Amino acid sequence: MERGGNAVDGAIAANAVQGVVAPDTCGVGGDLFALVHRPGDAAPTVLNASGVAGSGTSAEVLRRSHSEMPYRHPWTVTVPGCVAGWSELSDKWGLLPLERALGPAIELAKNGFPVSVELSDSLRRIQDLIRFQPSAAPLYLKGEAPAAGTTLRRPGLASTLEGIAAAGPSAFYTGPVAEDIVAASAGGLTSDDLAAVMTDWVEPIGIDVFGLTGWTVPPNTQGYLTLAACWLFEQLGAPPDPSDPAFVHAAIEAYRAVAWERDDLVADPATAPLDAAALLAPDRLEKHLSGISLESTAEWPSPAPAPGGTAYMCVRDGDGLGVSLIQSNFAGIGSGLAAGDTGVFLQNRGAGFNLIPGHPNELMPGRRPLHTLAPTLWTSNGELRLLLGTRGGQYQPQLLVQMAAHLLYSEAPRAESQPHPRWQVDGWGPGDDHVVRLEERTMPAVVAGLEDRGHTTERVPDWIAGWGPVSLIGIDGDGAYAAADPRVSSSAALTRN
Repeated sequence: MERGGNAVDGAIAANAVQGVVAPDTCGVGGDLFALVHRPGDAAPTVLNASGVAGSGTSAEVLRRSHSEMPYRHPWTVTVPGCVAGWSELSDKWGLLPLERALGPAIELAKNGFPVSVELSDSLRRIQDLIRFQPSAAPLYLKGEAPAAGTTLRRPGLASTLEGIAAAGPSAFYTGPVAEDIVAASAGGLTSDDLAAVMTDWVEPIGIDVFGLTGWTVPPNTQGYLTLAACWLFEQLGAPPDPSDPAFVHAAIEAYRAVAWERDDLVADPATAPLDAAALLAPDRLEKHLSGISLESTAEWPSPAPAPGGTAYMCVRDGDGLGVSLIQSNFAGIGSGLAAGDTGVFLQNRGAGFNLIPGHPNELMPGRRPLHTLAPTLWTSNGELRLLLGTRGGQYQPQLLVQMAAHLLYSEAPRAESQPHPRWQVDGWGPGDDHVVRLEERTMPAVVAGLEDRGHTTERVPDWIAGWGPVSLIGIDGDGAYAAADPRVSSSAALTRN
């Protein structure tokens, strides 16, 4: 941005760097979604750069050997949309050529970067999964996971990025890199599938809540859950104190009231059972309110778990252009498969499909799977007020509801929003004893208040890296503000006047 680029150029550059230095979170083998807001526009522009299942995949074939959609399998490798997304964003909104935005990432891949604590731990955990992939060799010096601070170089990825910088996305979706992607998919993807990669500019979905309009990406991803839960939370009228048990309980119950329906409603837009706008229609959401009480827990069906590995970044420039961008390979480094020695680790987004005959999210060639990515953007009368997102797989809406409620509903200082103790909830269907996990430093009165309302609680260690990093940029009468999440050492926030 200091060299003449805008927020879009900055977001692409940051995303490309993240894919180099943190391949366990994102990379060119994954998908991308972005919301872009221009000052004065009534709504943001939304890019869906998520890929489809390969033409060689078949739910019928998988049903012969699998009772459910496999989590990691060559056929869970869907067409990677990231590079096409970069190109589309750059062409439509960027001020610099794509090669300039990719320059810092190429330099780091070629000349080296220090390994973060998180990457060191992650590479140790996934060593057995990826170590036999040629693209993994530069990550394991002398065959071992590198210690934090070790310098790594990724020459294969540098070469891949240089090709994209020089020739555009065709260098990725056709030619040698594409051939290696096809080979890794074991017949799931074809060269025609990659050559036909598409990105879509789509209408955002939004709802008025907390005195602003919250916007997100429509299905095939789950972003609506964040805004739906925020709307329900506001309707409940909880006290505006994040340390009050009623505040925490209301947020948990608002999320639970909508999360159970996700797997039946989020799918490729061509097969989704509801129009995207209907997901946030107040008259639909009002029906959920009757099942929520500020005094006790409710019982809802349980959604299926959907872990993920993701990178979220938000950027706003001096002209007021704002970008909320999220990019992911899904299960950390993805499928565990790489495209030869190109440095490209391939996503397993196809794990978001199911094998249920006739289901709108059944695995089918050319269909986009259910995504967990949930970036948000908040406006008031056409002016940007908040960019907010996080990694965290299916837990993204839970984390974002907590942060949005703290920033936009509570009366607590916003400086307390990032370090404030967080919660996470799983399983609440019939016969399930739902458990609310709470960071250890959560006040005893909050724990007791939740238990009095029927929650089963569990204390977990403080500062859990997987419960963040949440990233945000806010704009109000005092100017812009940002705050890095203390749970992750590689999280950062930079503001300049």
